[in-house]
Amino acid sequence: MDVLVLIGRILFSVLFLTSAAGHLTQSNAMAQYAESKGLPVPQLSVLVSGVVLLLGALSVLLGVWADLGSLLLVAFLVPTAVLMHNFWSESDAQAKQTEMIQFNKDIALAGAALMLFAFFAHTGDLGLTITGPLFSIS
Repeated sequence: MDVLVLIGRILFSVLFLTSAAGHLTQSNAMAQYAESKGLPVPQLSVLVSGVVLLLGALSVLLGVWADLGSLLLVAFLVPTAVLMHNFWSESDAQAKQTEMIQFNKDIALAGAALMLFAFFAHTGDLGLTITGPLFSIS
């Protein structure tokens, strides 16, 4: 089971690591998009969200307080879904569909990250991790 959990952590983290890289290396372009969505201080928002993504993904990947890393990803995904992919305010049908897909993707990933949090915090001994969980739930 330890190897399966490790493979799952690797596969899950890849998306967030590549997204973090984009936030941190293409922050100007992403800040323009964030500004178009009405986010305050878009440049700072992009950089902070990139750091949150990076820390959360590395935490899950390496197994360093992976439960906390999972919560960081939830804390990124839910606001991103609501603020950046507000499909309900789109009038163009194609734009609405695209934003709805992105919204649903972020919400589904938030649900998966929340389940990972519960798994990490409940199981305790996951093996193939650097540290154990920070939280403990029964």
